[in-house]
Amino acid sequence: MTFENALREMKKGKKITRDGWQSGEVGIFIVNNSKYQGEDIGEYILIETNETPKFYMFQPTSCDVLADDWSIVD
Repeated sequence: MTFENALREMKKGKKITRDGWQSGEVGIFIVNNSKYQGEDIGEYILIETNETPKFYMFQPTSCDVLADDWSIVD
């Protein structure tokens, strides 16, 4: 699926991944309703990996945005 469709699925609470990712990347998802030092934080995207630490902030590249190999993580 395209990134546009994948983004719609993430907004529904799904985790998505790219078939083109080699290894280590599990998927990306939207985090909402979080707080830092008691203050609300706006929505952001995290990537889950098989590394330590397990989660990182995710910023899609132009290749990610233009790719059509996105799929929902089961």
